[in-house]
Amino acid sequence: MTDFTMQKHADGVAIITWDVPGKSMNVLSMEGASELDALIDDALADQSVKGIVITSGKKDFAAGMDLNVIAQMKQGGAQAVFDGIMSLHHVLRKIERAGMDPKTLKGGKPIASALPGTALGIGLELPLATHRIFAADNARAKIGLPEIMVGIFPGGGGTIRLSRKLGAMAAAPYLLEGKLSDPKKAKAAGLIDEVVADPLAAARDWVLNATAADLVKPWDAKGYKMPGGEPFHPAGFMTFVGASAMVNGKTMGVYPAAKALLSTVYEGAQVPFDTALRIEARWFTNVLMNPSSTAMIRSLFINKEALEKGANRPRAPDQTVRRVGILGAGMMGAGIAYVSAMAGIDVVLIDAAQASADKGKAYSESLLDKAISRKTSTPEKKAEVLGHITATTDYAALEGCDLIVEAVFEDLQVKAEVTKKAEAVIPQDAIFATNTSTLPISDLAKASSRPDQFIGIHFFSPVDKMALVEIIKGRETGARAVAKALDFVRQIRKTPIVVNDARFFYANRCIIPYINEGIRMVAEGVNPVLIENAAKLMGMPLGPLQLVDEISIDLAVKIAKATRAGMGEDYPDGAVDEVLFWMADQGRLGRKSNAGFYAYGEDGKRQGFWDGLAARYPQADDQPDLTTVQHRLMFIQTLEAVRAFEEGVLEDIREGDVGAILGWGFAPWSGGPFAWLDMLGAARAVEICGRLTAEQGDRFAAPPLLRDIATSGQTFYDRYGGGKKAA
Repeated sequence: MTDFTMQKHADGVAIITWDVPGKSMNVLSMEGASELDALIDDALADQSVKGIVITSGKKDFAAGMDLNVIAQMKQGGAQAVFDGIMSLHHVLRKIERAGMDPKTLKGGKPIASALPGTALGIGLELPLATHRIFAADNARAKIGLPEIMVGIFPGGGGTIRLSRKLGAMAAAPYLLEGKLSDPKKAKAAGLIDEVVADPLAAARDWVLNATAADLVKPWDAKGYKMPGGEPFHPAGFMTFVGASAMVNGKTMGVYPAAKALLSTVYEGAQVPFDTALRIEARWFTNVLMNPSSTAMIRSLFINKEALEKGANRPRAPDQTVRRVGILGAGMMGAGIAYVSAMAGIDVVLIDAAQASADKGKAYSESLLDKAISRKTSTPEKKAEVLGHITATTDYAALEGCDLIVEAVFEDLQVKAEVTKKAEAVIPQDAIFATNTSTLPISDLAKASSRPDQFIGIHFFSPVDKMALVEIIKGRETGARAVAKALDFVRQIRKTPIVVNDARFFYANRCIIPYINEGIRMVAEGVNPVLIENAAKLMGMPLGPLQLVDEISIDLAVKIAKATRAGMGEDYPDGAVDEVLFWMADQGRLGRKSNAGFYAYGEDGKRQGFWDGLAARYPQADDQPDLTTVQHRLMFIQTLEAVRAFEEGVLEDIREGDVGAILGWGFAPWSGGPFAWLDMLGAARAVEICGRLTAEQGDRFAAPPLLRDIATSGQTFYDRYGGGKKAA
């Protein structure tokens, strides 16, 4: 079976169809590239062929390069990667030149691409090498180069071709941010050439009427000048200066792919096109051999996809949700209602007062109105989504719901009350899920008459934007409840991780120590600017002090009091509480009160740290070095992740890494806490833990599992990759 096939028609057009057997989306392998190369040779050599159209036998064009192939190339070392990329460049350059004379640029055959749907990564790089790109008028299709999102960059000529086609500035959002567009927006931006009802027919017609001039790419024509100016041109110089500042400002220098991409464009713009392709291949090889790219690809693509496809789903019949009841129409309940209705699920949204229930439904309306104003939705879609939501106070409306998601106040008694009221109405086989971030699921399940059908589903705020959902199994939670929760998360297009019941579950268990360590350093007299920037220079999206301002200081106080009550004399964070409680007493509750660790203007924008912080906690004359602060902030999270896995709260390190990145933004460049430890080396990590323990205390003590990994010379992924549980 082959990935590419060709049919030569009587009108002289050869149609090459990409249709990878056994896959819902086309992905390019090296074998597939060789097949395409042979077919192009055949068509160019056949005098009866006037031109070529490359299209797809599937509803979409292509999803990109097969990342497993990239991983195999990497095993052969840098030379194997470089040779593999250059062989791909050879095929695409052959398509681009299409048999034309290298001096006169005549005698070539027109080659067009016809995209029926989504075209991503190599799925756009291949069309960029053809002479005309036709895309179907398909609003659901996405076109772009998202490689930067998984720690690499477009290495199949896309970086060089797009920057030369659009100019560095116009290409930046698509290369440096991985921006995806629907076909009409892609055409307006210059990524593709035509949007038509029937791209294959239009491409075929164009091929039969194309002239020799239509085949010459701008960069192959004499006198080509890069749009916006080359790096040595005054305008181009300013573009690259600004781009360099932007890249370093956004990545803090910890994402190698972004810097390599910019270097590729900068260096490639100053040399002939074929030399520029070699530069792209070299930088791509450099990035691919960097352990950061391996970790990001593994966590943000391979592991994430595996979890979304149900890697840890227990065996159970299909549990597709058809009607969901949501108890509580506050911020969380309203958000859950919105994502459920967007997925086509009927929603019963209940609150104690009708006005509150209506307000919860209005939240969906406001999001849809915003989407319409941005032209990413339509009034028809708005009506459809709102039609799925019934806002009411009547629990009888829950009849027929196969899943309940309770999202009322974080109070055991209140949650117990609504659990009993709902179970009096819902079907006997309905699954009951509680959305909680702190309360033990096994304790909440005591209010249920069917604890095997009771489970925790922890959504992150804001629900419509956050990709992660944490599913928590109580002591008596059954397999069908887990399957139902996983199938529901799949329906609403989120990424699930499944953990066992324990204080703070997984995500909060790791993020709270991160916040606390930052606050602890404030009390020690460490400069808050050093604390925040140390975190960002390690790739954390927010420093711990900004994060607690965003979450709210009064919530942090509430969690601290509850934790202290539960742990008694073992409670370790008294020094942190002293700062938090004092801040709350000052009325500084964070962003929501326009006053927290940071000062805020009337417009709500941060204006630096609050002066009162330095007055209360003067900065010490002897400040720690940057690396020490970074180690404290990174290890305090990472060690909790290891302990969670060691204790069986976390059952799969893949979930630990994906959950950390999606749940609280743990340094995405690292691939997550377990990947970071593998990158650092377990022996080195134990050594750093020893120093931190001596200086700061037992919270930095290396867990036995980490010590065992270090002694064995293994990595976490050596021992526990593929979903293996800790012994």
